[in-house]
Amino acid sequence: MASAAAVAQTTGTGDDANASPGAREAGTLPAVTVSGHLDALDEAPPPARGGQVGSGARLGVLGNTPVIDAPFSVTSYTAETIQTLQARSVADVIAVDPSVRMSSARSNINEDLTIRGFPVSSSDFSLNGMFGLTPFWRAPLEAAERVEILKGPTAMLTGMPPSGNIGGTVNLVSKRAEAAPLTRFTGSYMGDSIFGGHLDVGRRFGPANAVGVRLNLMQRQGDTVIDKQWTKERLASLGLDYRGSGWRMSADLLWQSQRIDNVVRQFQAAPTLTAIPRVPDNKIAYPGYGYSDSRDGSAVVKAEYDVNEHVTAYAGYGRYKGDWDAVAGNPIMLDTAGNYSYFGGWQRQHVRSDSIEAGLRSEFRTGSIGHKLTLGYTLVDQKRELGFYTGYPAGVNNLYSPMDPDSPSTAGVANPLRPYQDSRLASVALADTLSMLDDTVLVSLGLRRQSIAAQNYNFATGAAQGERYDDSAVTPMIGVVYKLRPNLSLYASHIQGLSRGDTAPITAGLANPGQMLAPYKSKQYEVGVKVDAAGLMTTLSLFQLTRPSASVSDNVFRVNGEQRNRGLEVATAGEVARGVRLLGGFTYTRAELHESPTAALVGKDAIGVPRWLVNVGAEWDAGFMPGLTFTGRLLHNGGSYLDAANTLVVPSWNRVDVGARYRTRLAGKDVTLRLYVENLADKDYYGVATAGYLYLGTPRTVSLSASVDL
Repeated sequence: MASAAAVAQTTGTGDDANASPGAREAGTLPAVTVSGHLDALDEAPPPARGGQVGSGARLGVLGNTPVIDAPFSVTSYTAETIQTLQARSVADVIAVDPSVRMSSARSNINEDLTIRGFPVSSSDFSLNGMFGLTPFWRAPLEAAERVEILKGPTAMLTGMPPSGNIGGTVNLVSKRAEAAPLTRFTGSYMGDSIFGGHLDVGRRFGPANAVGVRLNLMQRQGDTVIDKQWTKERLASLGLDYRGSGWRMSADLLWQSQRIDNVVRQFQAAPTLTAIPRVPDNKIAYPGYGYSDSRDGSAVVKAEYDVNEHVTAYAGYGRYKGDWDAVAGNPIMLDTAGNYSYFGGWQRQHVRSDSIEAGLRSEFRTGSIGHKLTLGYTLVDQKRELGFYTGYPAGVNNLYSPMDPDSPSTAGVANPLRPYQDSRLASVALADTLSMLDDTVLVSLGLRRQSIAAQNYNFATGAAQGERYDDSAVTPMIGVVYKLRPNLSLYASHIQGLSRGDTAPITAGLANPGQMLAPYKSKQYEVGVKVDAAGLMTTLSLFQLTRPSASVSDNVFRVNGEQRNRGLEVATAGEVARGVRLLGGFTYTRAELHESPTAALVGKDAIGVPRWLVNVGAEWDAGFMPGLTFTGRLLHNGGSYLDAANTLVVPSWNRVDVGARYRTRLAGKDVTLRLYVENLADKDYYGVATAGYLYLGTPRTVSLSASVDL
């Protein structure tokens, strides 16, 4: 089976992101020893040159694949990048990606994002390739080694995500104990007055260090930069692994909680709104009351067994439980004077997910053709219960002269949990990567049969609502990579995404009330070139991604619309000269309503998808002081629309982030000091969700941390 070490050999990269302080700043690139290395289960491929991204990433049933060999656009952000950004969640990491943006406020109830112009819910993130196991609303990163982003639909590769998103897949790779013992404590400060501590301990034991233990504990709390907002976050994780000559096993336990008082909410647009009002103060949490309180726990066990030198069997099981309680206002923008109305609600939710994977992987040759064949099965069984009380009185406020409303009380209010949605997603996939002509041509072929069973409920009564959804679909994939040279490849691919079809509303006079539509198939075509040269790994890709939609036309609820996103994407990362590293790129996307029952909307820009996204990031190791590194990043977000008719124009914005770190030794200990300033100029700007919500960007936020290896 291909190992992470083999990935490093394939890509020709050997920079160690975990080198001793000052090693990379001084220009020393430690060699990677690959002989005799036994991978841990789900071990991430080594970092690429510069240490900011991985040399490979997990491609679902195709397994860990070098970036240069992948027929898709994929980026894997390393622990080095996570630490440099002092990232608290996935939202902080995706800010460096030129084709990904947040689609909700940073301190909102949830953190959702868009990839290639389509929404991706935080509940659809995967953990070591398995869905339904990450925290539902916000994914912390203290227990993560990598954040992998695979762009575009991935139904064949990963199976259908629980929410059916098609923009891409975000996979979190768990930390594993490394060969060298680790005991690292990090103290942190974030404006306005959030103080925290993070303990990271790793050890290996037994013959050949076969058993690994990685423990992470974190807590931080205090006032945020948002006025009258307070937060408390806690995390505990334990990662165990065993790496033997024929067996590999792992177990992960993850628990996290987060409390936010005075949550930030996004705005809906009222029919009376004729233009987007001037951007208000980004430090105010409109409408100015409420809280969000979440607790999440996951347990995952996985194993691999080498049946012989050609065949490996694998299996995994995980369970997730999450509880959430929130009182929050839902503001509606009324006019250009900044007046808005709001209504409060008390929401409670309980989620339980069971996730299973199993299969066989085989590597063999038929004549001159190599095969990497996988037969895999996945299952995600998820049950959601919801309580939603909306009896609080509505109110009116203003963006520019806000009043502080009192937070509604839950005392004496009945808000029981009742069934909301049950879903069962089971699939079987068969995929093969054929290598030909001395491994210069790689052809990946695959099919997945996905079954979707779901039942919605009226959460006010707990009664089943509509028919039980039970359908299936087959999604194919083909990808071709032609390696002109070991460090230069051309690729082309076609892959499909899968989402549950909508159910027709039960409306008098509708010809098909309650009818369940077949699963929606989204399609992506992509071509590109990848080059690993001059210290940079660069991907240039052209893509077309389409998604169908349904609505009522001619008195029938049916599929009658389609959004089509066409784009050019350039992403680059690496070390262009000793001590100079780049990370960034740009995306140009033309997202339009390609088909619609309303003729006037055909050809209009899709909601919340800007034409241009640009990220330019750089690091420089200061030659005048070994161990000192300066970082900077410019983000540009083009203008977009808040409505389908393209009458509400949201202006473009630019943001500058800066930082520095200093690695040294004090009292015989490795110490790293970090500074990161997000939104240096404290720019006020609007963000737009593809669902038509308007939210405020994050104010200037200063983060400081000090790490010491004990």
